[in-house]
Amino acid sequence: MIKIKSLQEVQKMRTAGRIVAEVFEVIKPLIVHGITTRELDEIAAEHIKKSGAGCSFYNYGGFPGHICISVNDEVIHGIPGKRKLCDGDVVSVDVGASIDGYHGDAARTFGVGEISPEAKKLIEVTEASFWRGMEFALPGNRLGDISANIQKVVESNGFSVVRDFVGHGIGNALHEEPEVPNYGTEGRGPRLISGMTIAVEPMVNIGTFEVNTLSDDWTVVTADGKLSAHYENTVLITKDGVEILTRC
Repeated sequence: MIKIKSLQEVQKMRTAGRIVAEVFEVIKPLIVHGITTRELDEIAAEHIKKSGAGCSFYNYGGFPGHICISVNDEVIHGIPGKRKLCDGDVVSVDVGASIDGYHGDAARTFGVGEISPEAKKLIEVTEASFWRGMEFALPGNRLGDISANIQKVVESNGFSVVRDFVGHGIGNALHEEPEVPNYGTEGRGPRLISGMTIAVEPMVNIGTFEVNTLSDDWTVVTADGKLSAHYENTVLITKDGVEILTRC
């Protein structure tokens, strides 16, 4: 069942979302050659906690990190650790924070130092596909209107949309109904209603859309070893359109 949020619930999600957005501002200048993913994780966790929020991902299903950090061919759910970032790396960071049990969830992809033109295009197209989807995030439209238009932007640029993992509803659970695919058909799926909160998150690969999960049971990688990017926001459907809850 899709949960429609009250004004009080939305306000808690706004606060959580603002803290998530702040984390990206804190760590963006630190994503440089030589820093470890664990160091970034610790910095993010410190900001979330000092802001009075909880780390949504920590121990979620047993996940050992406070945030997810996925590098190069890692699509999602990368576990922070001893890995040092290097110039040319593509780094996807997924952050979740909670206030009184209500969550905000967002992801951004960054380049380390000078990255290849293809990697830069991948990051730009991934974000652009999200914003194209948001043009259709209107009450009365269908979820498939968002999904189909994300897919159009991605595939028209020669990239592929991950299909094994999708966006999701979000609220007082990190994952709620409905599922939010990044591919589909316009006019299909649940109707968008004011008060719905969903996490829309294009995961885009340079090569095949097929992915594999590593032996750590968390890290998802592209099947062909090519680069991947991730862009996500928690959004609220309003009577007038859409509000992005994970922006400062």
